[in-house]
Amino acid sequence: MKIVFVDGYNVINSWPNLASIKEHNFEGARQKLIDILQNYVSFKGYKVFLVFDAHMVKGALENKERIGDLIVVFTKYGETADSFIERSVNKIGRKSDVCVVTSDSLEQQLVFQRGATRKSSLEFFHEIQNMNHGITRRINSNYADGRNLIEDLVDKNILNTLDKMRRNG
Repeated sequence: MKIVFVDGYNVINSWPNLASIKEHNFEGARQKLIDILQNYVSFKGYKVFLVFDAHMVKGALENKERIGDLIVVFTKYGETADSFIERSVNKIGRKSDVCVVTSDSLEQQLVFQRGATRKSSLEFFHEIQNMNHGITRRINSNYADGRNLIEDLVDKNILNTLDKMRRNG
């Protein structure tokens, strides 16, 4: 399974739609990014760590909230999102397919040296847009040809499991 680390505030500041939300409602921008990444996780089947800095919040402890294969992390006091991501990539090493989403060029170089691929926040923005367009096209084509089959909407592994359950009683 591919593992993706997303520098949350870097993405919020880089994406035009989230940056404009942030100007009026910082928590709203965070929640919108969480919602977007929940869809991304569901569509791609990746494990995603969305990492937010809490290094300036005195007394803050590392906090992780799991939403399916999306893990939202707030770093502890004194730890940046970059250092959390570097530490995590070091632990994983080259055993897994790891991608880091950030526009911080130094961070991109460091994680690349540790075996991870890197993607800028704007590249990720375009990937998300393309994914959303693909989902829309898929839905529209299913409606256009009169097909509304559950097998078009459900993961193949889940369908296979349900079929085995049906056969075995």
